Amino acid sequence: MHAATLSSKFQMSIPKGIREAMGLKPGQRFAVIAKGSTIELVPIGDIAKARGRLKGANTQDYRDRQDRV
Repeated sequence: MHAATLSSKFQMSIPKGIREAMGLKPGQRFAVIAKGSTIELVPIGDIAKARGRLKGANTQDYRDRQDRV
């Protein structure tokens, strides 16, 4: 388990082991999500890199707004 400490300026660094394992780079942006007493940091990817990822996806069983409860 890795741990980090919140500084007096409310800053925190991500431990080296996690940075290397996830391939994080300096300047990378994160979405900060609060869920109860938990904080999630989700890397925000470059939208240009997502282009073409869903090519050929099957949309036959796509749920429409009418199907929602």
